[in-house]
Amino acid sequence: MTGPSQHPAQPLTHLDARGQARMVDVTAKQPTVRSATATGLVACPPAVVAALRDDSVPKGDVLAVARIAGIAAAKRTPELLPLAHVIGVHGAVVDLVVDDDGVRITASVRTADRTGVEMEALTAVSVAALAVVDMVKGLDKSVHIEHVRLEAKTGGKSGDWHRT
Repeated sequence: MTGPSQHPAQPLTHLDARGQARMVDVTAKQPTVRSATATGLVACPPAVVAALRDDSVPKGDVLAVARIAGIAAAKRTPELLPLAHVIGVHGAVVDLVVDDDGVRITASVRTADRTGVEMEALTAVSVAALAVVDMVKGLDKSVHIEHVRLEAKTGGKSGDWHRT
């Protein structure tokens, strides 16, 4: 993995000559297949984990609601992030697994478009995590979201990247 300190200074693509925010023009780029995977955790105390495992959360099927919320969020990312491009989200999978620490979330998003889907994958994880919190907060207010991060991306001008 390369960090910011390992890259030479590059122009900021989301700023114009006057330093004002702008949307990058990707019109001339050719569509290519791209994907991104992000992960996160909703940390839950043992009593909430037990309720998730035995399907006794009063609001209903937490994982199903969160899965649908994450997929819907991936498709609506440009509505939330003002400089994100409207792209075709051609595939979105949101997986949620209950383990001893809480709910682990993985979102994988795919497209064949002019720009990547990293923000869509991160948005899917974030909104799925928020849905979990919303569904279980009545059981314990201490639940919280941790470690939302990009794990991998493929395609595009910058090529493939995987967290190491």
